[in-house]
Amino acid sequence: MSRLWDISPPVHAGAPVFPGDTPYRQSWSATLGPGCPVNVSAIHLSPHVGAHADAPLHYDTEGAAVGLLDLEPYLGPCRVIHAIGVRPLVEWAHIAHATHDLPPRVLVRTYARAPVDQWDAALSAFHPDTVERLADAGVRLIGIDTASIDPAESKTLDSHQVIRQRGLRVLENLVLDEVPEGDYELIALPLKLVQADASPVRAILRPLP
Repeated sequence: MSRLWDISPPVHAGAPVFPGDTPYRQSWSATLGPGCPVNVSAIHLSPHVGAHADAPLHYDTEGAAVGLLDLEPYLGPCRVIHAIGVRPLVEWAHIAHATHDLPPRVLVRTYARAPVDQWDAALSAFHPDTVERLADAGVRLIGIDTASIDPAESKTLDSHQVIRQRGLRVLENLVLDEVPEGDYELIALPLKLVQADASPVRAILRPLP
């Protein structure tokens, strides 16, 4: 059986979220016992908790909701590129060593060890020029192992505006700690949430067929 790399962080009540965003909460609607044959839970969370796909609606009032997006960008050949320790912005020079013959999907690792249980206000993000150059190279989806492709304090969301203008898709909050640089098959399908600005994904990598 081919190896799988699970690149999704755990989602639970302590999972970090942007300050002010809705954390994960779970309650039980029904529990196993006399007269009840099942456990049934209810969950309340931001769609940006854990590994997730942003929809254009997240950064564009006229943008499409996540459940209306084409799934093709979220499935297929991708390249993992290391820019470990780079802060605050991943510039082209930090990833240029691995940009020959790029596949349509690029994931960038910035953490030596992703802080899956705490908020990182100093997260690494993409320089907008890096996003432009990836789009010029034919990349259709970019991903990062931090909570945003823009700095946490940004109010202009310059890299989000580039993906809006260029029609790229984005994955955030990935965990790439155990993934060597190289080419893989990405599977990270968003849910069909037809009014939502994002969707959780269970993102995995596996060797290319």
